Amino acid sequence: MSFTHGRSTSVLYNSSDLSAYFSSADSAQTAETAETTTFGNSAKTYIVGLRDGTVSLSGLWDGAASAVDSVLAATLGSTGKPVTIGQAGLVAGNRCQLMVSHETSYGVTAAVADVVQVSADLQADGGLWSGVYLRTVSAETISTNGSSIDNAASSANGLRANLHVTAGSGSATIKVQHSSDGSTWVDLITFTAATGAGAENKTITGTVNRYLRATSTISGGSPSFSYTVSVAR
Repeated sequence: MSFTHGRSTSVLYNSSDLSAYFSSADSAQTAETAETTTFGNSAKTYIVGLRDGTVSLSGLWDGAASAVDSVLAATLGSTGKPVTIGQAGLVAGNRCQLMVSHETSYGVTAAVADVVQVSADLQADGGLWSGVYLRTVSAETISTNGSSIDNAASSANGLRANLHVTAGSGSATIKVQHSSDGSTWVDLITFTAATGAGAENKTITGTVNRYLRATSTISGGSPSFSYTVSVAR
């Protein structure tokens, strides 16, 4: 049994790593139920319905350019922002939760004897899913094949993937590849070519092989890209 301290939590919102601003990240995955009890039953029965998910964030306010206030104030009411929360830290192979979000609330609290605080609520569009990071965020200047992540078995239910590019110059085509043996790789998801900071979510159906990795093809004059990819089966 292994437990994790909360100080390692990472919060990626669209093209921004906001981990340094938050001190609490509460996520909830739910599945609604519908009652199917009929005459003759000795106890209530149910069937499972739709999945849902929410994330609530709270921490410290910062009004600098590209800091938490400028990012979240600008996207209040916006839709389709990829979000990844990693409770064990942003390291390849670590567990995380990912979603496409709608920012439903944004608040700033100022008290005369305390630090100015910030909070935000995010509603998942399509569910909140448990997955893994395929890549640690770091600057890459050349085309790279990421580490192989072993998921123990293949699956037949498709894949959801979030790409977060926190900084970039030049051009980068980033992909998720899969393999049945960890040696021969096939493209599974190809994200839209990145030319700067940005984010994207993609979902595919069908079989996903046991091993996954992120790859990049980087070009341009003095290119550099910092990015991570998170996936959920």
